Amino acid sequence: MHAVLGAADARDEGLVVLLGHPGYYPRFGFRPAVEQGVTPPVPEWGPRYFMARPLSGWDTSIRGEFAYAEPFRRI
Repeated sequence: MHAVLGAADARDEGLVVLLGHPGYYPRFGFRPAVEQGVTPPVPEWGPRYFMARPLSGWDTSIRGEFAYAEPFRRI
């Protein structure tokens, strides 16, 4: 996880989001995404499992519903 976060930060990404266990991911700095103003694309994921970790490039004015890139939206 540290390598992924470091690589994302080096690419100047602003935020890493994931769907994960709230008992595990906070150790890496993840918090409910709604705290960053980002809501999940599936409401049932709620504030508990849909988490985000801001990186150094995070722009706090970016808010709204998270949307997956087109290839990941295909079923």
